[in-house]
Amino acid sequence: MSPTSKPAQVHYAYQQIAGEIEAQILRGDLKPGDQLPGETELANMFGVTRSTLREGLRQLESDGLVHRPTPRRLEVTVPQAGQMATRSSRAMALMRVTFRELSQVTVMTEPLAARLAAAHGTDDEIEQLQVLHAALVAAEGDMARTIDLDEQFHTRIAEMGRNRVLGLAREPIALLLFRGFTQIVPFAPKFYNRQIEAHSNVLGALRDRDADRAEKWARMHIEDFWRGAQLAGLEDEIALNPRALS
Repeated sequence: MSPTSKPAQVHYAYQQIAGEIEAQILRGDLKPGDQLPGETELANMFGVTRSTLREGLRQLESDGLVHRPTPRRLEVTVPQAGQMATRSSRAMALMRVTFRELSQVTVMTEPLAARLAAAHGTDDEIEQLQVLHAALVAAEGDMARTIDLDEQFHTRIAEMGRNRVLGLAREPIALLLFRGFTQIVPFAPKFYNRQIEAHSNVLGALRDRDADRAEKWARMHIEDFWRGAQLAGLEDEIALNPRALS
């Protein structure tokens, strides 16, 4: 399906083009997989130059609403969760959100994610989670690897719950919070072992399909993270420099 058009004003025309195509995507007039017309045709439809059109298309590409499977083909797509999460995390970092603010929300989202995972996760997914946990245990002393595996562990649990709203809501918050691991460990040397213990107990609860226990251990895990932030004196410190999310 092709986008409909109306003449764009000269001032900020590229933003109007991007906004109009985005609106058609959100309404469902343009669907994932639909191919957009070529640049010359689109430029004529909107009454702008090709250079102005390209600026609008670049904005849509940056927002993850269109992509180019080939240099000459432009298709509507669905933004990837990771892409949206990074953008949202960067926005929160620029807003200078604190560990306190992140913890207050995460103590609600992570237990809910664990509860839903216990109810809806498959045996195969639980086994994949076990593999991640084993890799985390083996990563002791490797900070970057530990943080990456920790993020994967929590994200996988959220995916197991089959709730896309929760997944999109928690991911950017967790991305910021859990990367605070590097700032906490120097002040809480047992923090790594406590992280392993919490993950192990959440995993055991998921395997037993015990939603109450999964929720309990997930909450204890976040509360423990908050205590670590307090020991490090980070309660009202900015969670992360936005450049670290690049």
